[in-house]
Amino acid sequence: MIKTISLFSGGGGLDLGFQQNGFEIIYAIDNDKEAVASYKKNVGPEIVLADINTIDINTLPNADLIIGGPPCQSFSLVGKRNTTDERAQLVWKYMEIIEHIQPKYFVFENVVGLKSAKTENGTKVIDELILAFEEIGYKVEVDTLNSADYGVPQRRKRVFLVGNKLMRHFEFPLPTHSENGKDYLKKWVSSKEAIEDLGDATNDGKSEYKSIKKSSYQKLMRENVDSDLVENHFYPQMSDLDKQIISYVKPGGNYMDVPDHVPSQRIRNFKKTGGRTTCYGRLSPDKPSYTINTFFNRPNVGCNIHYTENRLITVREALRFQSFPDNYVINSKTKRGYHTIVGNAVPPLLADSIAKEVKKHFMSN
Repeated sequence: MIKTISLFSGGGGLDLGFQQNGFEIIYAIDNDKEAVASYKKNVGPEIVLADINTIDINTLPNADLIIGGPPCQSFSLVGKRNTTDERAQLVWKYMEIIEHIQPKYFVFENVVGLKSAKTENGTKVIDELILAFEEIGYKVEVDTLNSADYGVPQRRKRVFLVGNKLMRHFEFPLPTHSENGKDYLKKWVSSKEAIEDLGDATNDGKSEYKSIKKSSYQKLMRENVDSDLVENHFYPQMSDLDKQIISYVKPGGNYMDVPDHVPSQRIRNFKKTGGRTTCYGRLSPDKPSYTINTFFNRPNVGCNIHYTENRLITVREALRFQSFPDNYVINSKTKRGYHTIVGNAVPPLLADSIAKEVKKHFMSN
């Protein structure tokens, strides 16, 4: 097995994709105690609850692969190691660990905004990152991947950097799906295909499946589930005004569907100045969801309204849109913890596609 270290592990979405391809996670770390608890419950006991900036890298085990993505979208002083920018420190720590461990490969994941972010002197952050990785001995390839192109029912784009010490060219995985399903590709998995079999949402999150597995995606998500019990299927509460607002939003629609007589200054402001397309957005049943963020418990932040029911999506539905299998059950003592763990995760199916390509490189050495 390929020994792997996971940094900024969260709930383990990236790790699950690599783990199911035979990579052995020998060490993982995150500073969110609820994410760590969920990781231990669903991925493995190897994770440590700690601030990565405080660990002694000399105590880390040797590994052939390091995976993870430190937050660095506002990395303003990337070219200076004495920066006081907290996010910059996380990036330098990530690089420091890679330089110390000297893995054959690393996989670095981040938000698309990284590609347009600039340093104080006007250079692109991503170019500085690539240069910094090259300076410690790695050939780096970069690509932006859309999760929907890899069987995830979510239009979620992320930037990936893959580096290797062998100076070989890394080929990113080819898409398996497309919006229209042309050129021998499968059609994107829709919201309805993703969650239609789930039963009624409940206040305590415990429910049952309401139908047999109708789509191949549903079958995949339920593959290792032995009962009819559905967990984490509770939905966020809404104010009476928000309930009134979303009742007017049609499938695939947004705040523009809300009539002017509804007493919401926020809606009026959106209409006057322009809001994001997803503000008060309702899912379209025949299309994937938009990006699941850490605030899917709010109707005004993202497209979080169920395609037919007048409610927000549940945690389980969000997990489905992220491609977490149904046997993944979040272990959190707070509602906020659920939303953060889900929204920050790398979709396991996307991670699986990348892991397969990385494994090919290891097998061909």
